[in-house]
Amino acid sequence: MSGSCCDINDELEEEKKLDKLSQEINSVRQNHHHEDHHHGGHNHEHNHEHRGSLWRLFFPVIISTLLLLTGLALDHGTTSAWFHGWVRVVWYLIAYLPVGIPVMKEAYESIRNGDVFSEFFLMSIATIGAFAIQVYPEAVGVMLFYSLGEIFQTLALTKARNNVKDLIDQRPDVVHVLQDNKLVEVPAKDTRVDQIIQLKPGERLALDGILLSTQGSFDTSALTGESVPDTKHQGDQIWAGMINLQSLVEIKINREYKDSKLSQILNMVQDAVAHKAPTELFIRKFARVYTPIVVILAIAICLLPILFVTHYVFSEWLYRALIFLVISCPCALVISIPLGYFGGIGAASRNGILFKGSNYLDALAKINQVVVDKTGTMTEGVFKVQEFHIQPEFDKDDILRMVNALESKTTHPIATAIHEYVGEIDNEIDLRDVNEVTGLGLKCIINGKELLVGNLKLLEKYKISYDQNIQSIPLTILALAYGGVYVGYLTIADQIKAGAAISVEELKRLGVPTTMLSGDKSTVVGWVADKLKIDRYWGDLLPEDKVSLVKKIQAENQSVAFVGDGVNDAPVIALSDVGMAMGALGSDAAIETAHVVIQDDLPTKIPMAIRISRETKKIVWQNITLAFVVKALVLIMGASGLA
Repeated sequence: MSGSCCDINDELEEEKKLDKLSQEINSVRQNHHHEDHHHGGHNHEHNHEHRGSLWRLFFPVIISTLLLLTGLALDHGTTSAWFHGWVRVVWYLIAYLPVGIPVMKEAYESIRNGDVFSEFFLMSIATIGAFAIQVYPEAVGVMLFYSLGEIFQTLALTKARNNVKDLIDQRPDVVHVLQDNKLVEVPAKDTRVDQIIQLKPGERLALDGILLSTQGSFDTSALTGESVPDTKHQGDQIWAGMINLQSLVEIKINREYKDSKLSQILNMVQDAVAHKAPTELFIRKFARVYTPIVVILAIAICLLPILFVTHYVFSEWLYRALIFLVISCPCALVISIPLGYFGGIGAASRNGILFKGSNYLDALAKINQVVVDKTGTMTEGVFKVQEFHIQPEFDKDDILRMVNALESKTTHPIATAIHEYVGEIDNEIDLRDVNEVTGLGLKCIINGKELLVGNLKLLEKYKISYDQNIQSIPLTILALAYGGVYVGYLTIADQIKAGAAISVEELKRLGVPTTMLSGDKSTVVGWVADKLKIDRYWGDLLPEDKVSLVKKIQAENQSVAFVGDGVNDAPVIALSDVGMAMGALGSDAAIETAHVVIQDDLPTKIPMAIRISRETKKIVWQNITLAFVVKALVLIMGASGLA
């Protein structure tokens, strides 16, 4: 059995102890990774160092195991005349001390902190009592298995945490710093604020900073989930984790390595253990009452039979009481439950899903309604031109060339879609008086005539009549007018994500219906919902409208998981029973409010997260049931002298 505190108040002490051990493993592991990545010639040396760390963890257990096995061989396998009396006692005492001293020290610390009936205390009195009645191998064996279990728990905990760390922390270990006009390779952790670093094309940024170069194009998918490159200009904030896509850029560091956005997320992961599931908290409270009761029962087993048994032998009943104490220790319950949740969090992290605490695993298992945002969640957030309709009196190619030239003056995603559809920009077109009409579109003068490109309200603003039938088109419309005359329109649609329809279908199989909410116009939302076979949807919503609708759904006795992707979704993410962020690590608001973050932006991870949470809860209750049944049976056998 592995160790965690039986009393809920002792939990922090146990976490510190586990952290100390896991940090030792992590320290060597991180050094090993750093050298592997940058100095391949030293791999053998750091492999040796990594093995040395594990050796230090297992060394006390190995020593005790060898001494115990040798002692048992001398006891039962040979007729050694010298192995008796004080020699035998000292032998087993030496075997006991490497694993026993740390536990007795923990028992002492627990008592000092006001927690007498910890599992450390139970183990200590049981094994000391075993020495008192001269059953030395049992004393060593109990403490040996306990210590071994604690090491395995530490390794399991470390692995779960490292899965999440490896998933999130994608920064390089070294950066190229400009010092006295020379480029110097410096460990990222040793850099200082205001230092200037160079980032080559294809390199990932290790620290947060301000762009000094005129502009740069960055892949922000690791942070935001957005597949479209983000163009940053001089003075813009650049975040650790972004990848430089084009020319060499210079960045001025404005946050230390430990304070970067990714570092904050890693700290959040470390704190996730504090968010206990209700089941876990109940078991710890149960153990707090249960432990002193079994101590009293053990005393009763030892002393009460003197009143009822004719031939009472103190050592025999003390032995039964000690067995009862060892069996009764609630570690199986107290440890298997949090490790079950750690297993769930680790399984989720390996699949690109970050849970901020085991309580959210429990909450997601009970979800019976998933509400999703549209853009960036179920769609790519990348627009594509679908159709181009033009009035017969206009030349299609000429109009497209003019529209493409005008759209080149903006960085709006719709402009990108038009560039991809039309192709190379004709720089010979003379654009004059280019202006953006806020919220409506663009206008300019070409060959003395005014060109308008925007939504239908732009045409209405300039009193240009158009075909009213196009209002029923369920896609985004880009209306065109030239020389005061309606020319035609382009239809533009956001691409539905691969796997979005499958995720909705899987949610239905799990018994969880899906609702879509969006700020996009209702016809567009309805078109996407129809493609995905989502029954309920609402469009033309402001953030406060989403909040009102989620409250309405919750009022129908529904437990709601809301899936969004940005700052505007933060209020409704906070309101929902489980808030899930799709690729929203670039938003501080999303990081603070979301309970679950889907790193790779895939909608198929929504049903996967629910399945993992349900399986985790099932395993946790299997652990509880099995532990209770086995413990009850063996306790009865121990008290009756059969175990």
